[in-house]
Amino acid sequence: MRRWLAAAFAVAFIGTAEAAPDKLECLAPAKPGGGFDLTCQLLRLSLQNAKLVPQPVAVNYMEGGVGAVAYNHVVGSRPGDPGLVVAASSGSALLLAQKKFGAHDENAVRWLAALGADYGVLAVSADSPFKSLKELGAAFKANPGSLPVGGGGAVGSQDWMKAAIFAKAVGVDPKSMRYAALEGGGAVLTALQGGHVKIGSGDAAEMSALHKAGKVRILAVMSEERLPGDLADVPTAKEQGLDLVWTIWRGYYMGPKVSDADYRWWVDLLTKLAATPEFAAERQARGLFPFTKIGTDFVQQVKADVARFRELAKEAGLM
Repeated sequence: MRRWLAAAFAVAFIGTAEAAPDKLECLAPAKPGGGFDLTCQLLRLSLQNAKLVPQPVAVNYMEGGVGAVAYNHVVGSRPGDPGLVVAASSGSALLLAQKKFGAHDENAVRWLAALGADYGVLAVSADSPFKSLKELGAAFKANPGSLPVGGGGAVGSQDWMKAAIFAKAVGVDPKSMRYAALEGGGAVLTALQGGHVKIGSGDAAEMSALHKAGKVRILAVMSEERLPGDLADVPTAKEQGLDLVWTIWRGYYMGPKVSDADYRWWVDLLTKLAATPEFAAERQARGLFPFTKIGTDFVQQVKADVARFRELAKEAGLM
């Protein structure tokens, strides 16, 4: 009976013949706050504001292993739950590439969608002599030890990887970088302004305000095209002759035994959601840029990312 009522609501709300799950849940694989929580709240609030489902999306939390505990929990304990989606990011793909999720690889779940992204950036202090990525690259190649790099994570993290692909692109062995592992993007900006590091590896959203204020200088964004808003004046790395792209997507996966019909229901729902003004407003409020890949397109994105990250990790001696 409940399943029949859910199906009736689904027809009314999203115009599909597939039955809606009885309960909708987004699992954030971390404590409240932070990127995974942001990803779940984006889904919860935009669905609620757009009035696309009759029931609220519950947000629950399961910390551990930067997503590993939740990944193994879903695969082992809730593999067929039709109402459960789990927040993930390109960082999840990076950890999977380095085999940090245990026995399960990227094929252990059903990848559902990415609904927004941030992008990597390389920055210097406001008084740095370097005005372009080309100038920075030439100096780094000549003497990498004189230009320490700061990132918000340890060796093998996304910030380290962004710096590593820059080093590789200009002919420097990433293992020869002087890399300072700092506690998050705020610490990177502080170290950059204080002269403790000469290059900051970070994300567009966290560095754009200080770039606009003239306190740091972002030399390049690692996106296919220039970003809108406060960073519209910053050229891409590609524009400056270096093929550096680092997309930090925010998305969701489901258990491996979710039926095709239930998976399709979510694909249809998120496709419709992504086209609404309510979703665009919630995405912008969280500092994310447009990046929508749903269903097969997202599966291909994840698998390509894991393969690329795996090769980078091997080249850097991390595996």
